[in-house]
Order: sequence, then structure tokens, then C-alpha cells
Amino acid sequence: MARREIPEVNAGSMADIAFLLLIFFLVTTTIETDVGLDRKLPPMEEVDSEVTIKERNLLQVLINKDNALMVNEEIIPLEDLRQRAIDFLDNGGGTNDKGETCDYCQGARDETSSVHPHKAIISLVNDRETKYKTYIAVQNELVAAYNFLRNREAQRLYKTNFTTMQDDYNDPKTSDAQKDVLKNRIENIQKMYPQYLSEAEPRKN
Repeated sequence: MARREIPEVNAGSMADIAFLLLIFFLVTTTIETDVGLDRKLPPMEEVDSEVTIKERNLLQVLINKDNALMVNEEIIPLEDLRQRAIDFLDNGGGTNDKGETCDYCQGARDETSSVHPHKAIISLVNDRETKYKTYIAVQNELVAAYNFLRNREAQRLYKTNFTTMQDDYNDPKTSDAQKDVLKNRIENIQKMYPQYLSEAEPRKN
């Protein structure tokens, strides 16, 4: 009886198939990245003298090693921080004689609080033993305060949210002409409420 020969499997194209599969997975796989804080360092400028800040234009936010939150020497819960920051930024306590009037501010115009959003600075200081989770939560509340005021003015001027304009501007599907319009609007709102969030102890006056 003749012995049957086992047919051989042609493996010559296996390398090509493996290479094609590798390319396929590289193209179609999405890699998740951690989302961090959106911060841009200010440009380097030569300063001739020390910059002094009036105490009323400075909102001091302190986090101690026990993760307790203090705003201008008053202990407050985290959920109150956003409103405190909004009240400070939107106070508009400047006067006409000094050219510090804010005609779009809707705050209480308290004489002991900030004179104008252009001069309002939030100083964040944390202890080395502060938990990272608390630090991020405080940062989120402060940024949310800026976004609230910017969204309000964007709705008043352009009938849309500031954050929506940013998303549309960053969308690759948005046309160049529309991006030019969005860029001007975004910059206008940012000038109204500039984000002066410092993590260094400024000198008080």
C-alpha cells in the first residue's frame, strides 16, 4: 500500500499577513492619554523693578497639609471656592477717577475687593504634604470660576458659550474662515477676564 503524502502548508506569505495586521492595529487602535491641567507659561520679560500688588486685588487660596482650604485667612469648604472666586473676579470695585471702572462686571463693587478683572490675581499656595487629589480639585474650581464668567460674556455678546467656541476652534472640521472669527471672539473674551492664576507668593502692598 502506497504511503499518502501530507500536503505542506505554504507559509511563504505569513510574514506579509503579519505585517499587514500590524499596520492595521497601529492605524485603528486609539491610545488613551492622561488629561492634565491646561497651563501656559507666560513669556519671559525683563522686569526693572519689583511688581507690587494691592491687597484688595489679591485672592489668597491656601491648602495646608491636612487638605483644609483657606481663602483670605478664612477656612471654607471646597464647594464654596468657585463662588468666592467669581465674586472676587467680577467685583468691579474700581472708580472713574482712576480709570478702573468695569462696565461689564456684575459684582457687588465692594471697596475691599478687586477693582477690575484685569488686576484681579488669584494666588494658590499649597503645602508639600497636600494631597494631589485636593490640589487638582482646587485648580478645577478656580478654572471653573473663570469659565463661568467667560461663558456669561460670550452668551451676552455672541449668543454662545466660551467653551463651545474653544471646542469649535479646535475642531479640524471647522473652516479657516470660521476659525478666524472664533479666534477674535475668544481673544476678546479672554481680555475681558484674563486668567491670572499664580502659584507663587506675590508681594502685597
